[in-house]
Formats: sequence, structure tokens, C-alpha cells
Amino acid sequence: MNMIVAVDKNWAIGNKGQLLTAIPADQKLFREETMGKVVVMGRKTLESLPGGQPLYGRTNIVLTHDRNYKVKGAVICHSLDEALEELKKYPSEDIFICGGQVIYEQFLPYCNVAHVTYIDYAYEADTYFPNLDKDSDWVVAAESDEQTYFDICYEFRMYVKVSN
Repeated sequence: MNMIVAVDKNWAIGNKGQLLTAIPADQKLFREETMGKVVVMGRKTLESLPGGQPLYGRTNIVLTHDRNYKVKGAVICHSLDEALEELKKYPSEDIFICGGQVIYEQFLPYCNVAHVTYIDYAYEADTYFPNLDKDSDWVVAAESDEQTYFDICYEFRMYVKVSN
């Protein structure tokens, strides 16, 4: 399974229910990587998307504790175990975990690749992604040259899990 995330230099991912920033090249990478695949997210992440709607062209799996929660175009799961059972229907390499913090933390042990847009800036934030640079199970397998979007410097990194 894959994780896909944009983090700042403190591995922050969001503030008050919103992404920290929008970088067109990051959004393009997200679309290219996940189109036609399976995306897994929490209810709050789904509701932060445009119109609070599932992502077009992808199988959307949404985790929520709310047993009455329903959204057209998404598979709703109410626990990690239920989601893992649902995910058995799909090739592991086609699954992308895309947030938020609790979902990333729950699925980290099941993932072996993380696509990280690393933004060289510290934002005000209240949600975080596990710092893979401090986790000996993960190594950087590939990284892009530094890029800029206005005054934002960032790079794309691919981390892979080296142990099970």
C-alpha cells in the first residue's frame, strides 16, 4: 500500500481542517498517482475536498465512526479492520492512503511506499504525518530536484519501507 502526503519541514499536514498550502505540481502529482486507483481517507478529509464529494475517477473508501454516515460514490468503513478487509479486493500497489493524521497513523504499519511532497517551510499547524526521516524502517528511495512555486521551495520524495 502507498501513502501520499504533502508535509512541511515539521511534518505538519494541516491546520483547522485545511491543507497547509496548495501547490499545483503537488496537486497534479496526486491526480496522476491516484487516478483509477483506490484512495482511503477519513471523513474529515473527505469533507475538506471540493464540495465534500469523493474524488472523481477513483474508488473512495472513507473511514468514520458514525454508523449513519453515508455519501454517494464512496465505500464507508467504520473501523481499521473493516477497511483492511475491504482493501483485500484491490491490488496493494493501487491503494493510496491520503489522510488525515489518524488515518495515516493507523495505516502506516500496512504501507511500504510513501509519496511525500516535502515543503521547506514551517506552517502553523494542528495535524501531522509521522516523521519518516526519524523512522529507521523508512528510507528515501528517490527525490526530485528542489522546485519552487512563488516563494515556496519543495521537493518530491519517495520513501520505501526497508523492514517488515
